Amino acid sequence: MVKKNMDKTVVFALAKGRLAEKSAEILCRCGIDCANILEPTRKLILTDKSGAYEFIFVKPSDVPVYVERGVADVGVVGKDTLLESGADVYELADLKFGACKLALAGYAGFDVTEARNGLKVATKYGNFARSYFESRGLNADIIPLHGSIELGPIVGLSDIILDIVESGKTLRENGLSVLEEICDCSARLIVNKVSLKTKSAVLIPLVTKIKEAVSE
Repeated sequence: MVKKNMDKTVVFALAKGRLAEKSAEILCRCGIDCANILEPTRKLILTDKSGAYEFIFVKPSDVPVYVERGVADVGVVGKDTLLESGADVYELADLKFGACKLALAGYAGFDVTEARNGLKVATKYGNFARSYFESRGLNADIIPLHGSIELGPIVGLSDIILDIVESGKTLRENGLSVLEEICDCSARLIVNKVSLKTKSAVLIPLVTKIKEAVSE
């Protein structure tokens, strides 16, 4: 079997599902054949017909890892996941889909700044939460949860939650409110720092095309 020339192949790390589907739509507008991405398959690695692009499918939280470590040159990941990972990569484009906000939520009227001793925060973004509250000079007990995070304040496990919010419907239906918005989140295009140098002739025009496709 002839080994592929990976110096010329651009490797994408994608999370299967909506992120991959929306990414494929953008890449198709850039002239990349992504038809096989949209077909049902259990394969973890796919290539386009030209062999110029390879797609590896991983868990959303693993996309920054594959890109940072250089296994993939390019990845598509939610801003929230990127913040949590702390990966040392270049964030080169906002792809404008998967829009939501990272926010603090709890019962209306709760003052985060007043709870300087023993603020309890339920979240799946433990790494980001620790650095965020430290930067604000707040002593926070970070409680890791990975499902139904809204239950934290309701059952008394936490004072507040730190989570992504889209419509806010789930919060309202459970008597909670957004207390503070931290930042806007959406899908982001990330690139390995070494790859941007070694494959600049391919990656720089590609990133430009992607930005143009997003703004169309």
